Order: sequence, then structure tokens, then C-alpha cells
Amino acid sequence: MSQTKSRDGRASPKADESEASPAPITVMLSSRLMVLANLLKRGAMLRYKRLAGLSSVEFGLVASLGRRPPMSVARLAEAVGQDKGQISRALADLVSRKLIAKAANPRDSREVLVSLTTAGLAAHDTIVAGAQERNRRLLEHLSDDEFHTLLQQIDQLTAIAAGMLEAEKVPR
Repeated sequence: MSQTKSRDGRASPKADESEASPAPITVMLSSRLMVLANLLKRGAMLRYKRLAGLSSVEFGLVASLGRRPPMSVARLAEAVGQDKGQISRALADLVSRKLIAKAANPRDSREVLVSLTTAGLAAHDTIVAGAQERNRRLLEHLSDDEFHTLLQQIDQLTAIAAGMLEAEKVPR
């Protein structure tokens, strides 16, 4: 049975009974956006591994440090959405490969600050150039009007999703 999709993700049967219907969740917008995001992330990780030799965790650290002043390990962990323990091995690997430098915070010697080295900045710039190329290829088939409409819709859906997340945090 072929299906059309309603706004709430429910499938509506059509006349053709010979096709198998997809599971209802696969037609929902959130599911389709997650598939798109995962495809983009997997492609990006393969590219950054090939171009800069970075794993997905290392990529996140280098991208978050960017061309910013040194930051604490705790702040970096927060920026990538992990705890200090989760990023410690990747940080150690990046330090040993001379992509990241560690130094004591001059205002608080108990705190370690991390920053990109010259080689780390080169890896970062490679990541940015790769991201810009991927973005261009992804969007080159959209007109300017379609692009701006898409951004507006994404912003609107992001705001709604943020509200939904906050509502889920409220104990019931």
C-alpha cells in the first residue's frame, strides 16, 4: 500500500496495495531531519579524517577551540557537550601530535588552559574550508529564496524544539 504523509507523521493509505508501508516514525519530520544530520555528520567525519587526520572527538575539540583565546578544559568539555574525562584521551593525543598546547592559567595555577598550536590552527583552517565546500555543495541546488525560506523554517522549528525540550524537563 503506498502512503501519503500527514503533518503528524501518520500515513494515509492510497489505492495501491502492493507496496509495504513505512513505519510511521520514518515519515515524521524529526526522523527525516535526524537522517539528514547523520548523513552530513558521517560525511564530514570521513572528510576531516582524510584531510586533517582527526577523529570525531578530536574534530569537535579543534573546531571548538578555533581561533579563540585559550580556554579551560572544563569550558572546552562544556562546548563539545562532554565531560572532562570523556575528552581527556583525545586532548592527550592532540597534545602529543602538537595540535593543542596546554598551559597553566596565569590567574589560577590549578586550572589548565588549552589552545591550538600553529599546526592545530592549520588543521582548523582545513576543517573550515572543508565545511564551507560541503555547505556550498549541499545548498547549490536551492535558489536564494528557497535558501532563505529554509533558514527561517529551521530557526522557527529550532525555537519550537527548544521549548519542547524545556517542557520535558518539568517534572510531572
